[in-house]
Amino acid sequence: MNRLVWFSLAISVGTLSIGATSAAAEDIKNPVAVFAGLDKIMGITKNFEEKVGQDVKFSNLVIKAEVCNTTPISEDPKTAAFVEIDEIRKDDSKKRIFSGWMFAESPGLNGLEHPVLDVWLVGCKDPNAPPPPVEIEVDPLQTTDKPADTPAPD
Repeated sequence: MNRLVWFSLAISVGTLSIGATSAAAEDIKNPVAVFAGLDKIMGITKNFEEKVGQDVKFSNLVIKAEVCNTTPISEDPKTAAFVEIDEIRKDDSKKRIFSGWMFAESPGLNGLEHPVLDVWLVGCKDPNAPPPPVEIEVDPLQTTDKPADTPAPD
């Protein structure tokens, strides 16, 4: 019985030490949230941007992203925003109809599904950030270096 206790303790300590040494990279906080909205009656889809912390209006909805975070380029892409959406009623009062996290990689998971309007997160961006690196593919069949003494084709 003593060996079982020691074995369990050793496993627990090992798990804790592994968790303590692996550090997760911090999310990147972006100043702009990008949304898409669908007006089901008119059949119109509209993309719109808003600065984090400010309101943007889509039809009779007021949308406000409190934060818009992305993971660093070294990790799996994940984009999330905490969003609050209010509906403006006919008497100009507001009713909160959504408050929670939206995920760009899973728009159907936690977007707003309203009887007339749908809203989902498309992404986050920072207009001042440097552009991401672009990989250039080289076609090995198309080389520009040809020997000078190559005979001309007949």
